[in-house]
Amino acid sequence: MIGFLGAAWLWVKAAHIIFVIFWMAGLFILPRYLVHHQEALGDPVQAKAWADREAKLRRVILTPSMAVVWILGIALGANLGLFEGGAGLGWLHAKLLLVVLLSGYHGWAVSYSKRLAAGQGSLSSRQLRMINEIPAIFVALIVILAVVRPF
Repeated sequence: MIGFLGAAWLWVKAAHIIFVIFWMAGLFILPRYLVHHQEALGDPVQAKAWADREAKLRRVILTPSMAVVWILGIALGANLGLFEGGAGLGWLHAKLLLVVLLSGYHGWAVSYSKRLAAGQGSLSSRQLRMINEIPAIFVALIVILAVVRPF
């Protein structure tokens, strides 16, 4: 791949994929933590332990990984001509829309984690378990768009 990344293209792409994996790992585990945290709200010691685990997950894995994914992803998109109106990038526009929505989900999960830490859970464990499936659906669609490039 040519473009401003030149020979670094494959390295940037590899790093992007690595950090996507880290981000998805965090997005898969945080809702499970939320379920356990929600169920522990009656026990202040356990609730605090879950709040601490969630904070560490957010601080060490989730938010840094998402930031790196966005930075590298924008660089890769720019290299493909995203900001120059390059042709044949409909798949990339759809992928970006899904990544924006997944980032919104990330924000919601972080916000709900902070509400639980304040003792203000409003969802049932069942609802949280169902919400846990959202990142899997989004990542499957994103991978299909990036690999198959259907449009």
